Order: sequence, then structure tokens, then C-alpha cells
Amino acid sequence: MTEGAEPKDAVVEALRTAIIRGEYAPRQRLVEIELCERFNTSRFIARTALQELQADGLVEFQRNRGARVREISLAEAVEITQVRRLLEGFEAAEAARRVTYEQTKELRAITKEMRTAVSTGDPMRYSDLNAKLHEMIRDIAANETCSRLLRQLRDQTIRHSFSLSLVPGRAKVSLPQHEAIVAAVTSKDPEAAEQAMHRHLDSVLEAFQALAAGSLS
Repeated sequence: MTEGAEPKDAVVEALRTAIIRGEYAPRQRLVEIELCERFNTSRFIARTALQELQADGLVEFQRNRGARVREISLAEAVEITQVRRLLEGFEAAEAARRVTYEQTKELRAITKEMRTAVSTGDPMRYSDLNAKLHEMIRDIAANETCSRLLRQLRDQTIRHSFSLSLVPGRAKVSLPQHEAIVAAVTSKDPEAAEQAMHRHLDSVLEAFQALAAGSLS
């Protein structure tokens, strides 16, 4: 490795972020020498980073062609969301059991900001707050295995989730769902929190299925 080169974990996270943000398009080739130049690293670490992201479902290797960004279809996004529904329902219940007074205030502040984003017609801000709310619930639940799995699933579907957030009227549909989740968690009602999360992700599933049907028509 050259002097001042980035360590492996930093390269993995930088490349993950670049893929998630859409800086590399689905099916775009990921050339090791170009990654070395961009992330100031060695070919060994670039190759290792690609292998780690392959394990996370973000990269795929093609025989004799190298690595490329894995394309996630809407049909696969539906399947992933079905799994997310179960895991996030569990985490919402766990969060309801563990939530503190300070965390309650923060969750309510997020939903207040989400209401403002809806009223001002700011879908980008709403999308960011949506992700922040789900992440906080994962942190409160404090189940490392579940959190790790959900991060992988979220990363794989983030492109479709972002597209969904820009659908006209979608934020107005999801806002009361998120408010219901927060109300149940902050009331320390695990059963209601799990049910509220299930209802929300059922709605996401329906929206993804509608998008898939539209793309086929």
C-alpha cells in the first residue's frame, strides 16, 4: 500500500456509500485500477472490498469480466421487503421495551420534522428523515444481528426506496404510519409497535408491487 493510503474498512464503506448514492449505476463495471485511484488504495484492498460488498449483495462478479454493481429488480425488492417486515416488526417491539425518555423525545422530534417536510412539499428531506427514524428504532432495539441483516437489506433496496419516496402523495400516506409506530414505541407497547411496523411495511410492499406492475404495462 502506498503512503497515506486508506485502510480496508474505510475503502469498503466509501465504495458502499458511492454505490448506494448512485455514483455507480446498476450493472456498471467496477474496475480495480480505477477504484485504486479514486480511493487511494492498493489492488489487494480494492479486490477485498469488492468481495465484501459481493457478500452484502451490492456487487457481483462475472466470469472473465470482473466485478459490477448488482442490479436489484423490483421483484427482488418486494421479496426483500417481505423479510424486512418480519425483522423490523421484531425491532419495533424490542424498541418499545427499551426506549428511554430522551429517546422518546428524539423520536417525536423526528416525526414533527417529517410533518413539516410533508407540509412544505420536500420529499428529499422526508426521505432522509424516514431513514433516520428507522435507523433510530434499530439502535434502540439494540440487536446487533438484526441490525446487521437489516442494513444489508436496506442497502440493496435503497434505489427503489428512493424512487418510491418521490411518488406524488407517497409521503402523505406513510407519515401517519410512521406516527403510529412512534406512538406505540414511546407508549412502551411492544405488540402495538410490531403491528404498526407491519402495517407500514405492508403499505411499502403494495407500493413496490404497484411500481412493478406499472413497469410491465
